[in-house]
Parts: sequence; structure tokens; C-alpha cells
Amino acid sequence: MQSRREPNRTTSSPSPDFGARAARYDELRPVDENWWELFDTLVRAGDLHGRRVLEIGCGTGALAVALSERARVWAIDTSPEMLAVARDRAGSERVGWRVADATALPFRDGWFERVVARVVLHLLDRPRALAEAHRVLAPDGRLAIATFDPAHFDRYWLNELFPSLERIDRARFPSPDVLESELRAAGFPNVELARVSQTAEITRDVALAKVRGKHISTFDLIDGAEYEAGLARAEHELPDPVRYSVEWLVVAATARSR
Repeated sequence: MQSRREPNRTTSSPSPDFGARAARYDELRPVDENWWELFDTLVRAGDLHGRRVLEIGCGTGALAVALSERARVWAIDTSPEMLAVARDRAGSERVGWRVADATALPFRDGWFERVVARVVLHLLDRPRALAEAHRVLAPDGRLAIATFDPAHFDRYWLNELFPSLERIDRARFPSPDVLESELRAAGFPNVELARVSQTAEITRDVALAKVRGKHISTFDLIDGAEYEAGLARAEHELPDPVRYSVEWLVVAATARSR
């Protein structure tokens, strides 16, 4: 396994294909107890209850729909296919869905009280996206973020099967120091960071279905031969069940008053 760590970047290239994942995304990444624990943590950290909220990178809409039970929610994503699944989940009466880019939000200045972003910063031009989040927030508005803590990549259950996975993801996901610096530069002087540790267990069949379905976007960024070799190893070597840990970084950042 490669252990060399690369510096954090603000963007990743090439871009993963989320349109191709849309139809099976919820099947391969279902809402479970860990999902709800992180959701509740984000709601508390961001003070989202009862607020006017924008979700950036909503995917198939699980968070936006859950949040719409307790807040007024708009949600954007760049993938029309993912948004089609989201609309089927809840319709347009509960959430304001928009196909849009996080670096050019189609909303006026100060329109939202809160912005939330769950596991999406690694896909964005972060400085531009964070600046846009600040622009659409009201004075003293809050941005709530969930992303993977660097410790998540130390013992990820796919590392041994796909040797470049750890290196690629360490380069994609920002460290706490980098993220805090970027937030302050974007106009968020008050930044609070917290870590959430979870454990998970899935059956071997579920684990294989995830790998075969390329359930994480990093699979689009590794060499095809490496993927095939890793899949072959998974089919022979994965235990039953597969147990692993998930390490989250949850950030609440308050926008500078204008």
C-alpha cells in the first residue's frame, strides 16, 4: 500500500460521473443509523432548525428532504440525473430543487440564513464555492459542513484492495487546517470544528455490491486495471461481515457581518 501523502488541493480532476450513479446511488449508499447521527450533528452544529437553508451538492436529496421537515429548504446539484431522483423522492412542493453550480449560485446576496454541504467540498473549487456560500448568506449566517477527517483514510476498508485510493482521497479532501484557512479567507472569521467517530458493519455481499457499483466517486479516478485487480481480490478476500470505522469532520462557520 502506498503511504505517501500529497498536499491538499482545491479541486479534483478528472470529474467523477455522478449521472451514471444516480439510478443506484441510494441503493449503494442507503440512509442508516450512522447517516441519521451525522444529520442530527449537522442540524445542531449549523443551527438549521426553522431556518431558510440552501444545500449545496444535494445529490439524490436525502438530506434536503429530511431537513424539509424542520426548515425551509432549497437544494442545488450539477447533475440533472441526481436531481431527477431527488424530485421523485419528494416532489417540488417540499424542496426548491435547482440544477446549478456551487461556484455560481443562482440566488441573490443574503438570501439564506444557513448553507449546508455534506460530503461535497472535495468535488468543488473550494475558494470560489465558499465565497459564493458567503455571498448568499445573510449577515451572521452560518455554513455547516460535513467532510471526512484525514484519520478516515488511515484504515479505510478498501485501502488494501486499491493501492492508490488513499493517496487520491488524501489529496481531494481538505485537512482541518486547510479548510479553516479557506473559510476565513472566504469571509467566515468564526470557525468551529468537531470530530465524529462511527463504526459500521456490512455483509460481504453488500460490500461486493458497493465495489461492483463503484459506490464512491474515487473509483472514477483510479486506473481501470487497478480497479479490476482490486475487484478480483475483493471477490476472493473480503471477510463476512466487513467492519470498518468512519471519521467525520463537522464544521460550523459564521459569516462576517456586512
